[in-house]
Amino acid sequence: MSVAAAVVSGPGRLSIESFPDPRLGPGEALVRMELSGICGTDKHVFKGEGTLYAGTMMEAQAVFPVIPGHENVGVIEELGPGAAEGLEYYGRPLAAGDRVVMCPDVVCGRCWWCRHHSMVWCENITCYGVTLGCEQPPHLFGGWAEHLVLRSDAFVYKVPDGLAPELAVLVEPLVVTGVLSEAVGFSLTGGEGFRGGDTVVVQGVGALGLMFVLRARTMGAGTIVAVDAAPARLRLAERLGVTHTLDLTATSAEERVEHVRALTDGRGADVVIDCAGVPEAVPEGLEMARKGGTYIEPGAFVEMGTVPISPHRHLCSKSIRLIGVTNHPHTGYGPALALLERYGDVFPFRELITHRFPLQEAGRALETSSGLEAGKVLIGGNGATR
Repeated sequence: MSVAAAVVSGPGRLSIESFPDPRLGPGEALVRMELSGICGTDKHVFKGEGTLYAGTMMEAQAVFPVIPGHENVGVIEELGPGAAEGLEYYGRPLAAGDRVVMCPDVVCGRCWWCRHHSMVWCENITCYGVTLGCEQPPHLFGGWAEHLVLRSDAFVYKVPDGLAPELAVLVEPLVVTGVLSEAVGFSLTGGEGFRGGDTVVVQGVGALGLMFVLRARTMGAGTIVAVDAAPARLRLAERLGVTHTLDLTATSAEERVEHVRALTDGRGADVVIDCAGVPEAVPEGLEMARKGGTYIEPGAFVEMGTVPISPHRHLCSKSIRLIGVTNHPHTGYGPALALLERYGDVFPFRELITHRFPLQEAGRALETSSGLEAGKVLIGGNGATR
């Protein structure tokens, strides 16, 4: 038998290919894939924009050929030697038939960063679907496939019983939004961070931006403003709980800044989050933030250029708390699964998913994900497009 997978062999080249059934090594497991999400990083890699962690000792390039897919949920089908004990969840061995998600980042556990930080800033980091290619056996290190191989050093998490795969597949982007929760406890003068009732602006309401909208709602945000160029996405953002929308095509940067200030009696937003993925959003977002406000930058995960800002005007004089989010902690998966289990049907998380394609239509799925009407696009199963 063979395993089908979508392979990106180079910039702009995607095809469905077959791989031999993998032979599992010690501690490895085989997962039957149910669903895999399309992330902005996947789109950058496909376009050849694959410089990650630029300017740091972690700087890396996406590899080709690669099976994309790092937002994954599936069911353990087979365990290699010793895997039941090695791939454990809170001290309980995993077993065939367990539904699992995984942190896509594999770390060495030995470098300074691994030993001192919960963030996956490992000097020797590799990532499923991005820097783990498919040339060498067992090949299957991405979620856009019928099966995926869990390495013995992967962080794996059991999905709570009753939590549908359509919600579990959202856990990776939900972990990224955990930075908003972490902002709660930080305060130098009593005014920084996030508090219930705060005004939040999200620049760019693609899938990640919409997930930040939902995270802000679960935390009790007051006014939530969405900024985007796609009317369909702005309408979806309203369904997910946004109170005000700003269309990039119908307003100027100055008008958008003034609109946010008008909503806050001239102060500016308490928290601004950039999920636009274009550098030009940053100066505008800093203008929107109030004095002592927080600006969160998770949207520039690959190198897309430089824009000028004023250290005095944008940072010092406003006492801005600026948070860059280059990755997410593997320790966030358990709490994020618990949040989805508790609130998945209370808040409209399922509304975030706008399209679903079978594996054989991965190319069409990728194209759709770049369109102006797409939220989260999923690959897997025999799911119908919508």
